[in-house]
Amino acid sequence: MPANVLEINDLTRIFKIGGMVLGKKIVAVDKVDLKLPGDKPQIMSIVGESGSGKTTLAKMILRLLDPSSGNIVLGGVPLSVYGKGKNRKEFFKKVQPIFQNPFTSFSMRKTVDTYLYETAINLEIAANKQEALAVVKEVLRSVGLDLTNIAGKYPNQFSGGELQRISIARALIPKPSLIVADEPVAMIDASLRMNIVNLFRKLKDEYNVNFVYITHDLSTAYYVSDYIATMYRGQLIEFGDAKSILNKPSHPYTELLLDSIPRVGKKWDEGMTLPDWDAADSDGPGCKFAGRCKYSQDACRSSDPYMVNIESEHRVLCIKHNGFQSIHTGR
Repeated sequence: MPANVLEINDLTRIFKIGGMVLGKKIVAVDKVDLKLPGDKPQIMSIVGESGSGKTTLAKMILRLLDPSSGNIVLGGVPLSVYGKGKNRKEFFKKVQPIFQNPFTSFSMRKTVDTYLYETAINLEIAANKQEALAVVKEVLRSVGLDLTNIAGKYPNQFSGGELQRISIARALIPKPSLIVADEPVAMIDASLRMNIVNLFRKLKDEYNVNFVYITHDLSTAYYVSDYIATMYRGQLIEFGDAKSILNKPSHPYTELLLDSIPRVGKKWDEGMTLPDWDAADSDGPGCKFAGRCKYSQDACRSSDPYMVNIESEHRVLCIKHNGFQSIHTGR
């Protein structure tokens, strides 16, 4: 059986804010466990509002941040193996990033095709620029662009959508097993977002590449995903097959997120907002979501929930599934 493309085991990241004595610890990622199977290419979306920890998690997968505890395994190999020098280069052959703002991924002083050639040569995909030419043409064609319209141009000569396509082409050059895309459509016009999302679905099979798609845009996440992981205040609170979560959300927070998506044939409450978050709710005992949950009871504020399997590929962190039968969602 193929090794999991990605394994995240008991992963925690703590930030210290302020001085040594009066400073405060912020748990940005709190004991997260995730697995992305390696039997076929998959797209796993990590969803949640700002401050949920999803970007911090992405940065740890990309080795831009070190975990405070826990570990990450790529294709059966611990992330700690990929240090400096050649091992670091091997890491970037396996894992590539796509960032939120494509304009910050390119210097205004260099033409964008220069980045494509340099990536191919630096990662030893091609020995020289002539060999890299064929690689660059192929990846640009895969994202719907032509080198003749790219060559010699600077980032400010492209739209945000075009530049993000070039970022995706660059990520494809080493034919990685995993691409981590952190809010890749957030800076793109709403009318063009689905073009990028559809591109992920196409490239998944064409390049046999897996995606970790970080987003707060639920409409694109539920459209593109094979798996969905919902995060709240650093915790993984629900994970499962996308269809299972879409049809039967089992955590009240996921339920709220789904209800906020406009649907055809259903009147959308434009005034719908999540209840305000209070830091005290997160720092004390019990469920971190209890202060915002319309179903919360005394047990939610006094007992820590634990993750349980609802189905073979659907698990949830909620007290209502931990034997407290009086708590229900009415679904």
